[in-house]
Amino acid sequence: MLSEVIATRYVTPLREGGSLPGIVEADDLGTYVMKFTGAGQGRKTLVAEVVCGRLAQRLGLRVPRLVQMQLDPVIGLAEPDQEVQELLKASGGLNLGMDYLPGSIGFDPLAYRADPVEAGRVVWFDALINNVDRSWRNPNMLVWHGDLWLIDHGATMIWHHNWPTAQAAAAKPYNASDHVLAPVGPDIAAAAAELAPLVTEELLTEVTADVPDEWLVDEPGFDSTDAVRRAYVEALLPRAATIHERITMEAEVKPRSGPPGWLAERLPPQSDQNKQKSGAE
Repeated sequence: MLSEVIATRYVTPLREGGSLPGIVEADDLGTYVMKFTGAGQGRKTLVAEVVCGRLAQRLGLRVPRLVQMQLDPVIGLAEPDQEVQELLKASGGLNLGMDYLPGSIGFDPLAYRADPVEAGRVVWFDALINNVDRSWRNPNMLVWHGDLWLIDHGATMIWHHNWPTAQAAAAKPYNASDHVLAPVGPDIAAAAAELAPLVTEELLTEVTADVPDEWLVDEPGFDSTDAVRRAYVEALLPRAATIHERITMEAEVKPRSGPPGWLAERLPPQSDQNKQKSGAE
């Protein structure tokens, strides 16, 4: 289960996100990005964040630590922005927090050289959860201490907004042509061989168990929260086995030499380094 903390101070809104998440401090002395149940997308956004974020973590992908966060709207009384005030008032109780990564910067494909193997793992995972929100326009990735971190999975698994169509929707292919990592030449086959066998019924059951009951209760068409969790398992399990066969990608691959990361971008090509060394001699 996710750890539970209590929000103690609202610091500032993050206006880059459409749901207006905020940076908050908590009683464990941690700083978190808080996503609110009262935001326009509702509780299913938080369910998607938990299911996909925890699944990514279990598969070895980097996602900030997730926590359950209790909010007393009184902590926002001094907030001058009326929109933020209304959001806090509508979100009393249990919300979602994720570790704030201080000093992280948004992923820029022109500045950071991604590795095709890691890119393949990210694209395969996004295909599994049907993530359409990792494009060059909005990468939803951070670079922190030289590593890629995945964030913002609230717009995934669109089938859970209409459960009667879930099985058909989950069987659809995934077009990765617009994916921010498509130009790298992601190694999808290697990712599928590594990750697909890990997505078992047991793993998915454990991941969905991390979703709080109150975000699943009274879901139309289900008689219990466990039945809702089971629906997520039944949608994701068969998709994991075959989605690599249905990933389309039309982006032009741009081969680049050298190791991945920021430093590689700043170093001159090896031949140029040799010339500089020869000149110095």
